[in-house]
Amino acid sequence: MTPPAPILPLQEALPSLGAWTAAFRSADIPVLASTAESLELMRANEDAFDANSIGEMIVSDPLMTLKVLAHAAAYHPDKRHTDAETVTAAIVWMGITPFFRAFGPQPTVEEHLRQQPAALDGLMRVLRRADRAARFALGFAAHRADPDSAVIHSAACLHDFAEMLLWIHAPALALQIRQRQSVNRQLRSAAVQREILNIELADLEQSLMKAWHLPELLAHITDDKRGHDPKVQTVRLAVRLARHTAEDWEDPAVPDDLSDIAQLLNLAPAAAERLVHDLDV
Repeated sequence: MTPPAPILPLQEALPSLGAWTAAFRSADIPVLASTAESLELMRANEDAFDANSIGEMIVSDPLMTLKVLAHAAAYHPDKRHTDAETVTAAIVWMGITPFFRAFGPQPTVEEHLRQQPAALDGLMRVLRRADRAARFALGFAAHRADPDSAVIHSAACLHDFAEMLLWIHAPALALQIRQRQSVNRQLRSAAVQREILNIELADLEQSLMKAWHLPELLAHITDDKRGHDPKVQTVRLAVRLARHTAEDWEDPAVPDDLSDIAQLLNLAPAAAERLVHDLDV
């Protein structure tokens, strides 16, 4: 007999990675209010917009990006074709009118967490961090002349999507994690996650990407355990720098981040530092 689906939002941790995956796999994903508003403006005059202009708007919202890529993967008619690895590619594959038909008026995170301002603040911090990480990653990829720079940008944008979903669907647990780490900044994120959630969010992320059949390259680039791949390093270092500089540039880990970035990009340390500050605008 199939166990009943857990009631969202979750108040207590689920027992296993499979249970977490099942709970989040079918849960609705609200998006930023600005994204929902822009979609409705575009819908009212869809002939004026192409896949590039819609994709450029969506790509700044990791939650809507995730929804579009998951939808495209689920309804791909022929897996012999190349997977849609970016939002623009997914919209090209779907077509403009079918895209708007598939994505009607969107629920928003601002409304979803209206009664939980601390959770909304936590989610917004992760979204801002993702935006900075994506800009860093794109800049690093451009410096390396990587042909997959658009996918690398998407991967950095989505790198922490499991944490975003936790703030949306289990805000009480996300707050517990943040409070534990605010008391002791030396605690490793993975250890706190295992203690409070029974899983690591990185593992949940990979499990959900497999469940949603997201493109293999995207899953590969977001997997920090494949650390020797330059594409993975590009995303991992961009995410790491964005995390360590979320408040300011005084975190003691930043010099190591800059040293590793300099090595990846074959730059002198001072040149790497100038590059990241130029990208952080």
